[in-house]
Amino acid sequence: MKLVECVPNFSEGIDPDKIKAIIQEIESVPQIKLLDVDPGATTNRTVVTFIGTPDAVREAAFRAVKKAAEVIDMTQHKGAHARMGATDVCPFVPVSGVTMDECVQIANDVARRIAEELHIPCFLYEEAAKKPERKNLATVRAGEYEGLSQKLKDPEWAPDYGEPVFNPKSGATAVGAREFLIAYNINLNTRDKTIAQDIALDIRERGRSKRDDDGNIERDNMGKTINVPGLFKEVKAVGWFIEDYNIAQISINFTNYKISPPHLVFDKVIEEAAKRGVRVTGSELVG
Repeated sequence: MKLVECVPNFSEGIDPDKIKAIIQEIESVPQIKLLDVDPGATTNRTVVTFIGTPDAVREAAFRAVKKAAEVIDMTQHKGAHARMGATDVCPFVPVSGVTMDECVQIANDVARRIAEELHIPCFLYEEAAKKPERKNLATVRAGEYEGLSQKLKDPEWAPDYGEPVFNPKSGATAVGAREFLIAYNINLNTRDKTIAQDIALDIRERGRSKRDDDGNIERDNMGKTINVPGLFKEVKAVGWFIEDYNIAQISINFTNYKISPPHLVFDKVIEEAAKRGVRVTGSELVG
């Protein structure tokens, strides 16, 4: 049986009625199995995971994005997590009997429909990216919702589907195809988010900006920031303060757990936390 997973992230983690309305749209499609709903108040974001046949997932994803556009107003949105739209991201993952190319096609189909019927600009990322520089979600989402209006004026950032016109209520959506991703958070016994941010910069593949002895960011001949790579390949990480737990937390995405296994990153975070006078108190999987 052909099975595809979809893991849309919606910019609403507080209002249960709005979340329920989106979930009902997903479950209204036959041959869909809802696997998980993970809302977060501090991030004001809900991660939903569902699975089904390719056609069913294609339809359920669109219905969810449509409902999110109805119930979420991005002009009022505040949250700790980076985001640029009511449906911030909508990735498709091959599970059984389906190739990555088929998921790329689903991503294109859904993005095209979102743009044409809902007038929401869509960017394709990861395996669905049409340009190498759009493969990384962080690059696509740079500037977030607040910078989207200006970003769309840049011809280099014309959406893959839809007009380069800012939609104040819904923002934009990143639609992609990728392998399984592990979202994993590590808790620290401190409220100081700068410690979590510093550790995140050390462990993530992208690393941190290189600075001179005076603390100024160094740039290359083209004016681009020079980065010092982090410790782990295929790892993305940020540090933030989670009000729900009253602690600082390192939020990690493993885009390829075979290259950088979670237990190795966990051990390194314990080591780095100790260097900074704090300790790891626990961790959690998301989704």
